[in-house]
Amino acid sequence: MKRTTLLRAADYPSTPWKNGGGTSHEITRDAGQALDDFGWRLSMVDVEKGGAFSAFTGYQRIITVLQGAGMALEIDGQPSRALPVSDPMAFSGDSEVICHLSDGPVRDFNLIYDAQCYDARLQWLDVRQPQRVFSSASTLLVFSVAQQMAVSIDEGLWEILGHYDCLRTDNPGGLLEIELQAPSASRCCLIELSARGEP
Repeated sequence: MKRTTLLRAADYPSTPWKNGGGTSHEITRDAGQALDDFGWRLSMVDVEKGGAFSAFTGYQRIITVLQGAGMALEIDGQPSRALPVSDPMAFSGDSEVICHLSDGPVRDFNLIYDAQCYDARLQWLDVRQPQRVFSSASTLLVFSVAQQMAVSIDEGLWEILGHYDCLRTDNPGGLLEIELQAPSASRCCLIELSARGEP
């Protein structure tokens, strides 16, 4: 049976970074409690200063700046492009990564997943008028950066998301219809995750 859960930003638990350099706010994950026993994990991180990222061997990462002037990454000794707000970048969790802040602290948004076990798609959507999207993913995540956004799954009840709230839908099979509405131009992140081997 399809299950939809509204996750509020105020309730996200704080967990220490794997390298001990700070804390992250865990939004949701597929299973487990520790820092290395999950198939996928979504979190927000407040980065106060530049430095090394934690290693997540065997995982793929997609990072997006949510707030601040942006940053650049040095990945295995090679500089990345500048990363402003809402411009995601993917890289291997095996890599040695150093963060260089552009101008002060940032808040970023991290999807970490085991690419041998999951297929993942992440896209940022501009919601300027009501729109529908469709997905057959086994887990669908809608993350709002708007102050208010309404989401309906399969023409069901509307869920009202606030700033940094997340709507999670676990889908046992079939095509989901997702309708998005907002009172003004807004952005959200749509993440689709499916266990490998699923149709």
